[in-house]
Amino acid sequence: MQLTEDVLRTFGMGRVFKNYQGRVNSIDFHRSEDLLVTAGEDDAIRLYNTQTGMEIKHLFSKKHGVCNLCYTHAPQAVVHASNKGMDHTLRYLSLHDNRYLRYFKGHTQQVTTLCLSPKNDLFMSAAQDRQVRLWDLRTNICQGLLTVPGQQPCAAFDQQGLVFGVGTDKGVIKLFDVRSYAQGPFDAFTVTPELHTGPPFSHIQFSADGKLMLCVAEGHIYQLDAFNGTLLQTYNTGVPAGSPGLGAIFSPDSNFILSGCADRSVSIWSTRTGQLVHLLSGHAGVPTTVQWHPRRMLLATACNALAFWVPDPKTVVPPNYVFPMQ
Repeated sequence: MQLTEDVLRTFGMGRVFKNYQGRVNSIDFHRSEDLLVTAGEDDAIRLYNTQTGMEIKHLFSKKHGVCNLCYTHAPQAVVHASNKGMDHTLRYLSLHDNRYLRYFKGHTQQVTTLCLSPKNDLFMSAAQDRQVRLWDLRTNICQGLLTVPGQQPCAAFDQQGLVFGVGTDKGVIKLFDVRSYAQGPFDAFTVTPELHTGPPFSHIQFSADGKLMLCVAEGHIYQLDAFNGTLLQTYNTGVPAGSPGLGAIFSPDSNFILSGCADRSVSIWSTRTGQLVHLLSGHAGVPTTVQWHPRRMLLATACNALAFWVPDPKTVVPPNYVFPMQ
C-alpha cells in the first residue's frame, strides 16, 4: 500500500492507552516483529502487540527510572537510560524475565540519546557530560569515545549503519564513518539559523533513503540535504523559546516529516514541497514523541497517553493487505 497524501488524510486513532501516570518519554518499534515498547515518567516499561493493539506486559524500574528506551535486534530485549538520581549507567534488559543482562558504565551526566545500529549490535549514547560513546551489546567495555562541544549533544545512525551524525552547539552537525570515527568527522554542516544564538539540537535523524536529515531545535525542525548540508525546509511546531524540542521523524518512504506540535496536534509535512499535508488531532496533551512502524501503515504518538493511528479501513487497499489491530 503506497503512503500518499490522500491516505494520510484518512488516518484516525485505532487505539488509545490512558493507563500512564505521567508523560511517555520514549517509544520504539521492533524492526522485524509486530511489537512496540514504551517508557514513561511513571517508571513503567510497557510492551504492546501492534498487530492486535493490545498491551501484553508491563515492568517497572522504580529505583532508577527509565528513559531513552530503544529496542535491540532481539524482540525481548531493550536498552535504556535512567532519569533518577546520579547513576547514569545504561541497562540492557530482558523483557522475557525482567532481568538485566549487562550494564554499561561511563557517562557522568544525564543521557540525551540512545540508539542502536540498524545492522549489528553496536549502539550509541550521548549525554550532557559532552561525550558520545559507542558500545557493543556483547560486552560492557566502551568501544569508542568522542568528546564534543555543547552541553547536550544528540546523535543518530544512518539507515545503512555506515555513518552516524552528532548534533553539537552553534548549529553544527558532524558526520562520522562508523569504521574510522577515531580519525574525526569526515564532514560537518552548519544550520545557519542556529549559528549564533540557537539552542542545542535535541534530536537528529537520517531518512530511510539516506538523502535527507532532520534536526530539531526548540520549535524548529530543519530538513537538510544529507550529502552537502543544504537547508531545504524549515518547519515550526509552535514550541516556545527555552522549551525542549519535540520528537520528529521521517515516514518510512522519506516523503513526509511528522512531529507533535504545541497545539496538541501531530503535523505531517511533505519533504518535497515543505507544505503541511494534514493535522492529526485527538491528544489531550502535547505529543512529545512520534514513531512509525517500520513495516506497516501504523503510527504511534504519545503525550500522557499512547495512541495508535491507522488509515480508514474504507480506503482502497490491496486485497492482501492486513491492517494492524483488525
